[in-house]
Amino acid sequence: MQLFREVRNQYTQAVRNAKASFFKQKFASCNSNSKNFWDIVKSMENKNTSSQLPTALRIGNSVTTDKPTIIENFNKHFSNAGHAFHLTTPTAVNSTAPPTATRPSLPHFSFSQIHSADVLKELQNLDPYKSAGLDNLDPFFLKLSAEIIATPITSLFNLSFMSSEIPIDWKAAAVIPLFKGGDALDPNCYRPISILPCLSKVFESQVNKQITDHFESHRTLSAMQSGFRAGHGCTSATLKVLNDIVTAIDKKKYCAAVFIDLAKAFDSVNHHILIGRLSNLGFSNDCVAWFTNYFSDRVQCVKSEGLLSGPLAVSMGVPQGSILGPTLFSVYINDVALAAGESLIHLYADDTILYTSGPSLDTVLTTLQTSFNAIQLSFRGIQLLLNT
Repeated sequence: MQLFREVRNQYTQAVRNAKASFFKQKFASCNSNSKNFWDIVKSMENKNTSSQLPTALRIGNSVTTDKPTIIENFNKHFSNAGHAFHLTTPTAVNSTAPPTATRPSLPHFSFSQIHSADVLKELQNLDPYKSAGLDNLDPFFLKLSAEIIATPITSLFNLSFMSSEIPIDWKAAAVIPLFKGGDALDPNCYRPISILPCLSKVFESQVNKQITDHFESHRTLSAMQSGFRAGHGCTSATLKVLNDIVTAIDKKKYCAAVFIDLAKAFDSVNHHILIGRLSNLGFSNDCVAWFTNYFSDRVQCVKSEGLLSGPLAVSMGVPQGSILGPTLFSVYINDVALAAGESLIHLYADDTILYTSGPSLDTVLTTLQTSFNAIQLSFRGIQLLLNT
């Protein structure tokens, strides 16, 4: 028995050393690439996620094992994800948006013509192992034929700008339910993974570059937003907040903070409010018309195990899995930071921290509560609710 324990311990230690050596080499290969770093971290978590349909699903007070019924109910559940504000606010509310920042001589923005060389580069950089959308145009085929199709595809993109219309097939998303843990019967324990047509993502990439270049050159987005911006990230956001807190502590001040989490934020974006924000930012009438069409007539279907649900309309939210979605969401909440009052605020996409400092704990808590109340009203003004 003693020999068995010694051999077992030697084996366990050898496995640990081998794993440590393996991941040490993996992390060393990342250099400064944060995406590769976090991909490796996620691979170490060993989370059991599955894109297969569950054998059963709870629908109200009953449980069904019929797979066509399961995918139809998944689709209904996911398509209603952004209606939390209206479900919890049955009576009319004052939807006054938060104050808009004053921007003297606001520059106008209009779409520029897309060049075939840029489209060719996008097509050649496609990941051939990604799934095709509901249009069944496989990225492997698009990548293989890039030099042949780049010019006509570019003409199609520019025609979309001229007509302010987007092909209807590019607005249809295939949604795969991904189990994230918990009760396998509960649809709330599944995350929707949206797959959009490949060409729509190529197009959106070109549109997004024009918009973000315009925003960055004119400093349109709030300096308090670190999400989805070049030169910004979790590290810069953390350092900014930490520096503010440490500076206050060095001055013998009290500090307090509130971490704010929004419920289904990306799914709850009101298209009318967002279009108004784009118009206020100087987007031309043609651009506003294009984005109005972009949000109209969008549908989604749940697809899994060879089954496809019927289409359901998506009338709220920025399209999940899209290239434009994160940028448009940043525009949507851009002016929320103005409501922070005497407190400091920082955002990373929809994650928000509100914090302040002062000479006494009572002063700090009073200031923070006042700012929190104002921020909550600001979020409600754009129909976003806090998680409770």
